[in-house]
Amino acid sequence: MAELVEDPHATPRVVSILSSLLERVAEHNDRSARRKPSASAAAATLQAQAVSAFQGLSKPAISVRAYLERIFRYANCSPSCYVVAYIYLDRFVHRHPAVLIDSFNVHRFLITSVLTAVKFMDDIYYNNAYFAKVGGVSLMEMNYLEVDFLFGVGFELNVTPVVFTSYCSILQSEMYSECPPPPPPPPPPRMLCSLLSEEESSSCQQKQQQQQLAAVSREVFGT
Repeated sequence: MAELVEDPHATPRVVSILSSLLERVAEHNDRSARRKPSASAAAATLQAQAVSAFQGLSKPAISVRAYLERIFRYANCSPSCYVVAYIYLDRFVHRHPAVLIDSFNVHRFLITSVLTAVKFMDDIYYNNAYFAKVGGVSLMEMNYLEVDFLFGVGFELNVTPVVFTSYCSILQSEMYSECPPPPPPPPPPRMLCSLLSEEESSSCQQKQQQQQLAAVSREVFGT
């Protein structure tokens, strides 16, 4: 098991922006849940089934911001992963309208979405046991959350540069709500994947896509 060594680098802006956005969403849904009358038995059962793996019995003591900063500090994943994690969260919620991100489930959703994103985005990453330690859950729970999350998004993990850029714009608007958005970044140079074998071409295209997403993230968030 790798040691949790303190990362000396500053927290990237995308982490701060995402934590701020999710904190507001969780607080809004907490208030909405208190105001709403009791739902019908069928609706309540549907929502309970949709979030049962992620729903906690009590609110974690650690804030969303501190939790996400902890993930950044110890998981050592690229800043682009946090944008992709946000995309996966949005896909999960859209596929399950009964699900509300609140203070009782946001931490589990975060650690699971980042774990899923890092496996898609980064070539080198820590295993589930390490992520479980970072997230404060057991390995068994981490494995279960990952599987439940994958089914929750319908295994739709591919993120195109166009989609990635659109979500960067959403996060950027949180940071520059009173400023006009900057011009879109120029596309990175293409790689000559057509000269490779089918297997090499597939790997090349995935690497090219990862590089494009990382380039957009650097351009938007300076990371």
